[in-house]
Amino acid sequence: MNFCRKVHNTDYYVHIEDVPEETWNDLGCTNNLYFSPKYLSAIANNHSGIDFLYVVLHDDENSPIAFATIQVVDFLLDSVQNELKGFVNQIKKIGRKFGIVAKKKPFKILTCGNTFVSGEHGIFIKNNQNKQKVIKELAKSVVELVNDEKQFNYKISGFMLKDFIHESLFVTDELLGYNYHSFNVEPNMLMQIDSDWNDFTDYLAAMKTKFRVKAKKAMEKSFPLEVIDITQHNFHDYAPEMETLYKNVSSKAGFNLGSFNLETYNSLKEKLGEDYVIRIYLLKDKVVGYLSAMINQKDLDAHYVGIDYTYNREFAIYQRMLYDYIQLAIDKKLSQINFGRTASEIKSSVGAEPQNLTIYFRHKNHIPNKIFSFFVNKIQPTPFNQKFPFKVKNLVAHN
Repeated sequence: MNFCRKVHNTDYYVHIEDVPEETWNDLGCTNNLYFSPKYLSAIANNHSGIDFLYVVLHDDENSPIAFATIQVVDFLLDSVQNELKGFVNQIKKIGRKFGIVAKKKPFKILTCGNTFVSGEHGIFIKNNQNKQKVIKELAKSVVELVNDEKQFNYKISGFMLKDFIHESLFVTDELLGYNYHSFNVEPNMLMQIDSDWNDFTDYLAAMKTKFRVKAKKAMEKSFPLEVIDITQHNFHDYAPEMETLYKNVSSKAGFNLGSFNLETYNSLKEKLGEDYVIRIYLLKDKVVGYLSAMINQKDLDAHYVGIDYTYNREFAIYQRMLYDYIQLAIDKKLSQINFGRTASEIKSSVGAEPQNLTIYFRHKNHIPNKIFSFFVNKIQPTPFNQKFPFKVKNLVAHN
């Protein structure tokens, strides 16, 4: 697949480098790193197994008004684990009865959004635009792209637009009229950073006694850990151990749309510099954990972590990482931490609150799309016990 073309008011690009500089200037979106060529190129150049596409929508005067990132990913139903496995087994049973689900052949899912990050990081719409109209046009452009199958050497099975927050649903629910189905996924865990916190001590002082004691105990348990910042110069010294630790964590996920290539870290450090943070945790010269994060405007976005679970409980490795994220956000005078999905309860115990996310999906063909509609209501986030660690609940995440 190798094309760059225009259909009606839509430009399609295979390589992010092909998007004209003038387009970026007109959109004015690159101050958000998720919509900057340097971030997008780092992701695409290190994932050869995924086809990347970039869509630019124009108005009637041919001015760019929206930008979207698209990835075509392989998805195997057999890869689904945990609480979703029973649900998927029902789909497989019915799908194979009708001959529409192959045993080992992966689905090709065209995903509009960011495969590797939770949240609305895949679609940018300029201010003062009719967002409902733009979303409709985007959905239409995706269908037009897929219907022109000579551009692909495979068949697309389904379309997915991912991770819309609650405030966007009045816009994105327009997709329901185009035979998309909506469902909620694990919430994004967000934490607001109090502007009065000048250091970690201020954060601890804001906590209820129970949670402050827990935090101090975790810090004491993790005291033997040595923390090292990863740079381009020392990345490859630790990359093999980081790869193993990443797989330890990713294997526990219910499902993954794509496996993250850790060489991307090196590219992100090169292109983003101090705005991308990677730290490893050593126990007597043994790598037992690592964290990664991106500073995006006033937010700290936690990315992938890796953990050696053999030592996690004794040395509170994961808890230490969460507190280090908080320490970093305070030091950098940031406003919010995006902790991402998974481990919602422990993240809430350090101060994060859930932000609900909605995904829209449709199968390309009518019958399997109809079958999916019967099961979509069974897809629900895993419930968890929300903690409220602060003395005065004055930090409210955007739900």
